[in-house]
Amino acid sequence: MNHINITSFNIPINDLLSTPTLLYDNGLGHRIFWLGIPEETAFRCNAYLIVDDQEAIIVDPGSREFFNFVQKRIAQVIPLDQVKGLILCHQDPDVAASIIDWLAFNPKLEIIASDRTNVLLPHYGIKDYSFYSIGEDNDFSYHFSSRKKLQFIEAPFLHFPGAFTSLDKESEFLFSGDIWAALDIDWNLVVDNFDDHIMKLDLFHLDYMASNIASRGFALKIQDLKIEAILPQHGSIIPKQFVTEAIKYLEELRCGLDIVYPELSI
Repeated sequence: MNHINITSFNIPINDLLSTPTLLYDNGLGHRIFWLGIPEETAFRCNAYLIVDDQEAIIVDPGSREFFNFVQKRIAQVIPLDQVKGLILCHQDPDVAASIIDWLAFNPKLEIIASDRTNVLLPHYGIKDYSFYSIGEDNDFSYHFSSRKKLQFIEAPFLHFPGAFTSLDKESEFLFSGDIWAALDIDWNLVVDNFDDHIMKLDLFHLDYMASNIASRGFALKIQDLKIEAILPQHGSIIPKQFVTEAIKYLEELRCGLDIVYPELSI
């Protein structure tokens, strides 16, 4: 059951941070949680947990500053030894720096990322770890032991050459990384008015995303996919009723080089 579409999560942040927030539960062991991170900034980060029976994957676990918080949140849901891997949509510290602490806790964790991201991860001071490429060698997918599937969709230059998104095929939730990230002090977990949300998306996308070619190309790539919700790494979750508008936003976006070199913009 998609809890995003049936429940309002626009409640005080302190209440949300008291326990992991269940976003999806199929009743058969496949669940998704928002773990959150207790930041009081417009750049608030989101960490998520995908649980499938006795296995779990953390999506964009966050910086070292919040490692203990995220770990404690996960322990409220499952034994920590059931965490099998970390998805890193790219290598930025707000996404990936806690890789140091997670690998110290469990050196056997799989690091699930693009090959371009993997080139940069050793600069965190980690050398020996199990790397799982999201690319062609693994058919752009990852399977849990139950055979439930994560589908990886490359998103080059949004905003990193090796950026990608992860579509959980059971829930049809798209973990979008920095795509559809938003900056917002007056924050809600779930978007309830997309027109109002556009300004918050602009505050991030105009500066961080490469160009309309990058954003429109990705939008065209995903336009025919079934997506029940978009779960970005910053800002608010976009529920099903706004997914079409969110894709249209990317199609029409003028950002980055379009702004820096307007005379060259198509």
